[in-house]
Amino acid sequence: MKKLLLILLMSAFAFGAINFAKPAPSFDNPRKWLIRVNSSETTKLNHILNAMNNVLKGYPEEALQIEVVFYANGIRAARKDYNKKILTRIKSLMVYDNIKFLVCKNTMDTMSWKKKDFIGGVSYVQIGIAEAIEKIADGWIDVSPY
Repeated sequence: MKKLLLILLMSAFAFGAINFAKPAPSFDNPRKWLIRVNSSETTKLNHILNAMNNVLKGYPEEALQIEVVFYANGIRAARKDYNKKILTRIKSLMVYDNIKFLVCKNTMDTMSWKKKDFIGGVSYVQIGIAEAIEKIADGWIDVSPY
C-alpha cells in the first residue's frame, strides 16, 4: 500500500505543470523575483533556499531572474564564518546565471565588516533596502517564502 501511494505521489509531481500567467515567462519577458533577507535565522534561510530550488524546477532558467538582497541582520548569512550547510547551499545557487546575491554595504559599515569577510560570488549595493524598493518600483515580484 505504501509503495502504491508513493508511486501515485511521484507520478503527480512528474506530470504536474505550472499554469503560467499571460504573457508566459520567456527570455524576452522573464519573471523577476526579489527576495529580501533581513534575518540570519537558519530556519528562515532554509525556507528561502528550499523555495528558490523549487521555483527553479518550474521555470526555464532563461525565463526567471532572482535577486536576493541581504540587509540588516540578514547579511550574516553571507559571511564566510556562517553556518557551513547554508553557505554550501547558497554557493550551489551561485552557478546559475539568473541569480544574484547582493549584500548591503551600509550594514557592513555599521558592523565594521569588510568584503573579505564574505563569501565569493556576492555583489554589493550601498543600501540594501533601497535596492529592494527600486526593484519593486521596476516591477519585480516581492515574495517572501517564509
